[in-house]
Amino acid sequence: MSDEKLVGIVLVSHSAAVAASVAELAHGLSGSGASVPVAPAGGTGSGGLGTSAELIAAAAASVDRGAGVAVLTDLGSAVLTVKALLAEGDELPENTQLVDAPFLEGAVAAVVTASTGADLAAVAAAASEAYGYRKV
Repeated sequence: MSDEKLVGIVLVSHSAAVAASVAELAHGLSGSGASVPVAPAGGTGSGGLGTSAELIAAAAASVDRGAGVAVLTDLGSAVLTVKALLAEGDELPENTQLVDAPFLEGAVAAVVTASTGADLAAVAAAASEAYGYRKV
């Protein structure tokens, strides 16, 4: 399957290193399915801790293949920044969705599900279901 039809994933963290590491792990655990477009959007434009609307918008544009973009975030202001971008309406690709999911487990579930060619609703549902993953 071509990645042109896959849902793109953006991982927004307050830390560039965390976002990049989660993206790498999710890709590594996705198996031999199609290569899902995943972009980390971590930290500020100057490399510090925080969030950057510009980095998020650029990451979303880079993974948009026309099948939708799922955005997963780590903490408070990352959520608020994505919500503000969605409210503006012209900064993010059409059919971009903020997904309520745990950051690490949700990212893995989203990438694995997207690699099967699933649509945005299925990718978002799989990521959200990660809240129920039990470890004990």
